Amino acid sequence: MELIMGPWPWYVGGGIVALVMIALILLGRSFGFSSNFRNICSALGAGNTCSFFDFDWRKQKWNLLFLVGAVIGGFLSAHFLSNNQVPQISAATIAKLNELGFESAGKEYVPSEIFKTMNLKNIILLSVGGLLIGFGTRYAGGCTSGHAISGLSDLQLPSLIAVIGFFIGGLLMVHVFFPFIF
Repeated sequence: MELIMGPWPWYVGGGIVALVMIALILLGRSFGFSSNFRNICSALGAGNTCSFFDFDWRKQKWNLLFLVGAVIGGFLSAHFLSNNQVPQISAATIAKLNELGFESAGKEYVPSEIFKTMNLKNIILLSVGGLLIGFGTRYAGGCTSGHAISGLSDLQLPSLIAVIGFFIGGLLMVHVFFPFIF
């Protein structure tokens, strides 16, 4: 049981992702979670009012099953296959986060300063962040998993550009915007 509940080495997860991507490439399929939003909207009839959702979503049923499996697997692993371990982060990172007011850094899995109580500031931050992620996903033609895993595996130039943009956006957020928000 300790093997399942403890952290797995990077090469195990990476090897599994590589095998899945090889199988998807051989099957002529592409992977990405954000496309499931389009599939769900199409299945619910949004294609009647918007041409973007007017397509045969049944060809993507496997991706919807993957989404459902990821949600169920995440729930099961978090509640039954986890010992609630806190990720190890460097002492310098903990010190920097403590300076910004995050006393939970290195002690909890998520920053309780943001997620423990829902005040107006946290609701606005999470809502604006969600809208920006949704807009960015649609504008980039896919999410980080779709571009970074599937797109790069298919050697797609737009995915390489998107991944570079994701990294630049992340660096800007952490080093420029984050100190102003908190």
